[in-house]
Formats: sequence, structure tokens, C-alpha cells
Amino acid sequence: MTRSCLANLLVRLETPGDQPAIHRIVAQAFGQDPEGRLVDHLRANGKFVLSLVAVLDGELVGHILHTDMIGTDQRLAGLAPLSVLPAVQRQGIGSALINESLGYLREQGYDGVVVLGHPDYYRRFGFHAASGFGIHTQFDVPAEYLMALDLTGTGLNPCQVRYQPEFESLVP
Repeated sequence: MTRSCLANLLVRLETPGDQPAIHRIVAQAFGQDPEGRLVDHLRANGKFVLSLVAVLDGELVGHILHTDMIGTDQRLAGLAPLSVLPAVQRQGIGSALINESLGYLREQGYDGVVVLGHPDYYRRFGFHAASGFGIHTQFDVPAEYLMALDLTGTGLNPCQVRYQPEFESLVP
């Protein structure tokens, strides 16, 4: 549980009562419902390793989810999705969620994190093109959007990783 640079922001683990608000946050952040359903399915199937919420002035305003990546002997977590309510975006809430989650994953012995996301945003947290590590995934996306972060400082091994099967529901 961490307070960010926003005086009234608290980042904490998800609790069962948070689930409806998380669905709403994810759906609003993405402007559609499939990502909200994805989080619900991952939770129902026990597929996530970390789910944090951001609480601002007593209201849930952000969420981050990490799942184990499949197909590697390294402990890699997939970051997806990261969601902040549109009304409070660009205030450091997403950054607080990422920083808190990366600290937790380091403590839990994860080797790295993989994300499909905007390079300009995720580079701020130390992510680099996953192809530079030789890491690829099942999704056909431009290489610059698949990024990885080495949490140990010892490097990441080349591999073909897969997101949990529930992520296939987002592919058209």
C-alpha cells in the first residue's frame, strides 16, 4: 500500500468488493467493454498474479493487472490492462500503479515484465523493445509496441511467450 505524489492517492491490492468498480474503470478507460470482460474472465479463472487499484479521495479511479506469461522458463509477468478513469488521466495515477506493481513483482522474484503498449509512455519506466531481448509473442503487432523490462538487471532470455488464453478474446 503506497501513497503517490498525489496527496490523496492510495494504491492497494484489489479486494472482492472492488470488482464492479474495476470493470467500470477498465471499460471507461478503453471506451468499450471487452477489456472489462477480459479482467473479469482472468479473475474468474484465477489467471492473474497481481491486481492493484488506485483510490483517490475514497473513490476507485485506476487499476492495473499482471498475469503470468506462458512458454518461458523465466518468470515473466504480462502487464495488461492498465486503466485510469478518463476524468483523472494525466495526473500520475497510471505511473503510481506501474511503479507499485513493478516493486511488488521484483519482491516476488519475477525476472521481467512484458507489455503491449505505447513506447513513449512505457519507456519512462525502463521498458525497451522486447525484440532487443529476443522476446516475441503470439500477437502480430508492430515491434515497437511489444516492450519488456528486465527486473533483475541480469538480462532476459530470448523466447516466444504467450499471453494467457483469455487475451485471445480481444483479437478480432
